[in-house]
Amino acid sequence: MSQNHIPASLAVFFQEYDSNQLDLRRDVDTIIERTLRFGNRDELGWLFAYYGQPRIVQWIRDLGQYRLPKRHLEFWQFLLDIEPAACVERHTVWPH
Repeated sequence: MSQNHIPASLAVFFQEYDSNQLDLRRDVDTIIERTLRFGNRDELGWLFAYYGQPRIVQWIRDLGQYRLPKRHLEFWQFLLDIEPAACVERHTVWPH
């Protein structure tokens, strides 16, 4: 795997993209989202090594409510000791 690309094993989770064209800076939000949702231990290790825990925690606080299923969000909040109140509150028309 190149330093400039996602791990090849993650490509299946980016089916609508050419994984070789994903930019680790430009597409950071999508890469974090998909890896937190679908990544295995090695892929998650790569994610945290590449972006760092502070960046991922900030992503969860800012976008997790909107981009992760509730059970995934709660898992990462628990695992990374993020207070749910620290996350942007989800505003929906239908609260279910």
